[in-house]
Amino acid sequence: MGSLTGVIFNIVRGSFVDGYGLRTTVFLKGCPLRCLWCCNPEGQKFEPELKFVAANCTLCGKCINVCPTGAIAKNVATPDKKLAIDRNKCTMCGKCVDVCFENALDIIGKRMTVDEVMAIVKKDEMYYQQSGGGVTIGGGEPTAQPEFTLALIRECKKNYIHTAVDTCGYTVTDEGFAVLAEADLLLFDIKGLDPAEHKKNTGVSNEVIIDNLRRLNSLKKSIIIRIPLIPGHNDSEDNIEKTAAFLSSLKQVERVDIIPYHKYGKIKYGEIGMIYPLEHLANDFITPEAQEKAIQTFARHGLRAQIGG
Repeated sequence: MGSLTGVIFNIVRGSFVDGYGLRTTVFLKGCPLRCLWCCNPEGQKFEPELKFVAANCTLCGKCINVCPTGAIAKNVATPDKKLAIDRNKCTMCGKCVDVCFENALDIIGKRMTVDEVMAIVKKDEMYYQQSGGGVTIGGGEPTAQPEFTLALIRECKKNYIHTAVDTCGYTVTDEGFAVLAEADLLLFDIKGLDPAEHKKNTGVSNEVIIDNLRRLNSLKKSIIIRIPLIPGHNDSEDNIEKTAAFLSSLKQVERVDIIPYHKYGKIKYGEIGMIYPLEHLANDFITPEAQEKAIQTFARHGLRAQIGG
């Protein structure tokens, strides 16, 4: 089990979000959704990706000279972007990264064994015990790498480390659902109740997600609901009211975390050759008054809600 591998794009120690107490969060690559507001676009694809930070680039040319496929060239069309990277030619050999001493180039995504991840996780065992914390597995979507995620959860449990899974809830396989059923705590995203709107915003309908949430509730799993609130997409009073009414029927929901729209992930899109889908929302935000109103709506339905989490 310890030799099983998964593709990881980040491990964050010492976090006080993504669950209770002090936590280590393991981010897995690969997600079945394409949320318009995704703040971790580097977690969408399953394979490693080349990251380029133009601000760090000095145009020394070393990466251009060493690339065996000619995937890198000076960007003549838009000089401020410095390099033009043909990602279809890139083989992820990493030679450009090896010669870039300005940290302008990096490969996002690394294959790691369960044992390698556990070696990092166990460094903070004492703090988990003192704070009631543990390990959170996020992404991407953890159920999209089910064998690895399940093995990691079970290894944590063998070491008496609390486990949480941060999930979009979209899994159609028994193996994926087993991941959700095994975790001690679920951080479960609800992005909207209308199936058509959900598909428009995320690329998939929400029937599978809602069905999985109901199944997990019947299994008496500990559940924290997370709701990203996005201007013009799912922030209507009607959607919030219907979401609160639905969640109030699920007795295992311990808390609702409202995550107001932010653009912290916007810069990541350009770094991996993607276009930010919500450019038109660059200056929009959920007002403090609207945030408080949402909290009160959930409170009226007997649910404890907070901003962030």
